[in-house]
This record gives sequence, structure tokens and C-alpha cells, in this order.
Amino acid sequence: MTAWLIRLAVIPVTLPDHLNPDRDHWRFAGETGRIARSIVEGKGFSSPLHADTGPTAWMTPVFPTILAGAFSVFGVYTRASAIAILALNTLFSALTCIPVFLIARRRFGETAAIWAGWTWTFFPYAIHFSADFIWATTLTTLLLAALFVYALDLEESSRIIVWLGFGLACGFGALTDPTMLSALIPVAGWMTYRRFKGRYRWKAASAAAVLGFTVMVAPWFIRNFDQFHTFIPFRDNFGLELYVGNNGDLSHFAPSGHHPSDTADEWREFQQQGELAYMQHKKQQATDYINAHPAWFVYATARRALYVWTNFWSFDPQYLAQEPADPGNIFLCTVLSVLALAGLWRAYRTSPLATMPYVIALFCFPLVYYFTHEEDYYRRPMDPIFVVLAVYAVIAWKAAKAKALEPELVEEDVEEAVYS
Repeated sequence: MTAWLIRLAVIPVTLPDHLNPDRDHWRFAGETGRIARSIVEGKGFSSPLHADTGPTAWMTPVFPTILAGAFSVFGVYTRASAIAILALNTLFSALTCIPVFLIARRRFGETAAIWAGWTWTFFPYAIHFSADFIWATTLTTLLLAALFVYALDLEESSRIIVWLGFGLACGFGALTDPTMLSALIPVAGWMTYRRFKGRYRWKAASAAAVLGFTVMVAPWFIRNFDQFHTFIPFRDNFGLELYVGNNGDLSHFAPSGHHPSDTADEWREFQQQGELAYMQHKKQQATDYINAHPAWFVYATARRALYVWTNFWSFDPQYLAQEPADPGNIFLCTVLSVLALAGLWRAYRTSPLATMPYVIALFCFPLVYYFTHEEDYYRRPMDPIFVVLAVYAVIAWKAAKAKALEPELVEEDVEEAVYS
């Protein structure tokens, strides 16, 4: 409740920006808002930009549908609908305290779990993005953290229903934001491997998970094939994401002038070619540029990877004029990353096998952003694991320091801090 009240208190500060009528309320959820409006107007899942352009697979269906529900009850682009969806986002963020607590307790003990939960309550990024950003990010963070907890239990469960439920839940998560699969699939694969090595039943269990996942996502795949007459697994905008980050412009982590939402030439091309052909053309442009400039691509990829872990892109005055909060974000993000990596290393030294899911999730999740482009909110779904590992690093360091001073008095605290 404390976490929710804190986040709700921030909404009045952020609300005016979402009510700005400029560009037909574009700041009210961007493409998500456009699709939600189309749903409410009876035009179906369509038109993610500035005009009626027909069916879209730009986004997966869960969050636009939730936003459409808010629009249908409180009105399209109204103050009431903005308050309602932001309040829901803040609730998602507050509820993330639960999987944060469970992740920490399962591996690091009760003390770490309590501190991790309270840290998430006051975590600046969780507060800011949930109260200021109408997008799937906050729901994705909650689902990914909850599914990570779920995945940690798979190794010990032979019940088919548990694995089937995991597959169904992963399918729903992927229909919210498919990028979470970059962490969940390898973590689930590791759990399956652990069952195989332990000579437990794994074939039927993993097949049940695949079946559950397929059942959940199949209707969306079928819908996309029906609308576009080609196989589109989740979203069709990968080509555009690749192009935005790989066109020679590194003035910004997501440079303007290359996206149809803010550039007249790109918007005209989108309208003329149609969504699918446009996305394919952007992909071709990006791959052509990468093939012609391989050294540039390696450099750009390294810069994006650095940005993911430190939030540092540039100290150029023109860049900082666009991103004035970056110096503070660089400090917070870098400290969090350093502490999380320290906690991960300490945990790995005490129990490598138990720590592998954390290693896999932490390093696999951002890989796609290294090669496409990065935004400051892209890393947010992994923040719960960062927070847990950072808290563990601090607690373990304090316990070790206390043990060195008074070994007999603090032995039990140290054991709890390095619990595995």
C-alpha cells in the first residue's frame, strides 16, 4: 500500500503532459493510444499513427486493449482516462514488490527479501515510469518478475499442470511485450536442463509448457496472418527498430528524423507503402547500412550496450539539452549496475547452479537492444532483479564486515545473508 500511495502522489505532477492536445494528443500513449482509440471507435486493432491506415501488428494486443477499456469507460484522451490508466500502472508497479520479495527470499533469505521489497517501494525508476509513462512497461515489469519466480520453481515440479500454466502465463506475457521472452525462454531452458541432469521427467513437462504457450499466442498469430497474409509472430516493427538505431546517426540513443511518428517523409512513406511493406523496407535499409559499415555497427553496438548498463550516451551539449536528466541517471544506473553485478558475483561464488537463472536473465534480456536501439525505459523490466542483487550485495558486504569485527555475535546474520 505504501508503494502505491507514493506512486499515486506523483500522478498530479505528470498528468498535464499527457493532456497536451498537440499532434492530436500524441503524448497520451503514442501508438498505443492511437490503437486504443481505433478499438473504441469500432475500427479494430488498427491505425497506430496519425490517420486511418488499416490493421496493424505494430504492437501486441494486451496493453492497447487495457487502454481501450479505460477509453471506453472514461472517454478518449480525457483527464479521467489518463488518471485511470496511470493509477493502474502505479498499481502494477506497487504489486511488483511481491515478486521482488519472493525472488530475494528464495535465493538470499528473509532479511534480503524485506530490504529488497522496501527498496522497490522507494525505487526512483519504478515510481517515475509508473506515474508518468502510459505504456506496457510497468505491466511488463510485474509480469516478468512474477514469471521469473514461477520459472525458479519449475526445476522442482513434475506436475504437468504447473508447466502448462507456465506456458500459458508466458504466452500472455509475450502478448504484453514479447521482449520478455529473451529472458524467460533461456531461463526455462536452464530449468529443463536441470531436470534432465537430475534424471527427472522433463519431456512431458516441457511439452506441456510449449503447448500452453502455443494455445495462448495462436489466436494473435492467426489474426495477423488473416490480416496481412503472412506469418507475423508477435509484432511487425522489428525492421523500423533496427533502422532507427542503424542509419549512421549516433547523435542520440534514439535519434529523431527516422520514425514515421515524428518525420513527414517517413510518415508519407508509411502511408504510401502500407505498414508491412514499410517495415520490410526499413529492415532492408538498416541491413544495407550495417553491411556497408561493419566497423560502425560494432562501435554502435558497444555504445548501446554501455547505455543499457550505465545510461551514458554522450556529454555533448546538444544531446544534454534533449536529455537534461542524464547526469543523475548515469550515476543512479551505474551504481545500481555495479552493485547488482557485485551481488551476482558473490552469489555465483557461493552457489553457481542456483545463481545461473539470475545470470541468464540479466545478460540475455537486453541483447536485442544492443543491435537495434535503446530507450531509457527498455531496461526497466529487469529492474526487479537488479534491485534484488544490489540489495544482496550491500547486505552481504555489511554482514561480512560485521563478522570480521565480531565474528561470534553475527554468525547467524552472515549465514542468512549468503543463504542459498
